[in-house]
Amino acid sequence: MARRRKGQKVDGWIIVDKPTGMTSTQVIGRVRRATQAAKLGHGGTLDPEATGLLPIALGEATKTIPWCQDGSKIYTFTVRWGVATSTHDAEGEVTDESDVRPTREAIEAALPAFTGTVTQIPPIFSALKIDGERAYDLARRGETPEMKPRQVAIEHFILTGMPDENHACFEVLCGKGTYVRALGRDIAEHLGTLGHVPALRRTRVGPFTEAMAISVDKLDQYANEPPPIEALLPVETALDDIPALAVTETMAQLLRQGQPVEAPESCNGTVQVHDDVGLVALGEVTEGILKPLRVFNLNEKRGHDVDNG
Repeated sequence: MARRRKGQKVDGWIIVDKPTGMTSTQVIGRVRRATQAAKLGHGGTLDPEATGLLPIALGEATKTIPWCQDGSKIYTFTVRWGVATSTHDAEGEVTDESDVRPTREAIEAALPAFTGTVTQIPPIFSALKIDGERAYDLARRGETPEMKPRQVAIEHFILTGMPDENHACFEVLCGKGTYVRALGRDIAEHLGTLGHVPALRRTRVGPFTEAMAISVDKLDQYANEPPPIEALLPVETALDDIPALAVTETMAQLLRQGQPVEAPESCNGTVQVHDDVGLVALGEVTEGILKPLRVFNLNEKRGHDVDNG
């Protein structure tokens, strides 16, 4: 008796505008129910109280997740001056308070110190693993995990508003691994006060923008539609920043079998490889030789493709 396949073959990206109060895992569950996809993954989680873009990869798109996660991100957030919390956001317990409120001039003068390559200590309430356990699990048991400093890249960090003396609003364009909650904590300390981040929104992840996103409510409306649903973006959307390389069908077949081929153009580094049908693979060109890194099975007529990664 043939084994029944769980879920359907659905390939592409769905970008969900996550509401506050919902975990990233819950959003993935909603996408699974709406699409019946057999395989899903995400392009970077958001804290439950944060809002904004949560890219969900389906099927073959899961092979492009590392490139999505490596992309730069834009966040808008608010810092509440004078109050420190255990989690560096509004969900934690108040741990200390300060009467100091920085001026606009002081804030703007501090921003260059947080631009470029910045050393940051992640919050103890984070998903980082310490000796095999999530830091937030250790923290919830009353332990204090040792969080090692790490370097993160911040391309720009600007002050966008000051609603009152207790709050300041910012926008930051940053690289992989940046904790905005830690950024709020650190700039407050730099300004001689305390602070936490009560509001946080992610507005861009790599090539994914707010214009591509749908609400959870809209997602639920697709549950009765057969795939592919309207909101599904092509697998290669996550690879927009990677140069494209065209190959012949013969070369494409060799790449699908995991074999290297001679690069048809003068190029080096990572490339997305296309034939006349569509995306074939992600590859690496070195000294004129193109080697497949990830091979995609996006067209049934191509037969049984080989996944090299």
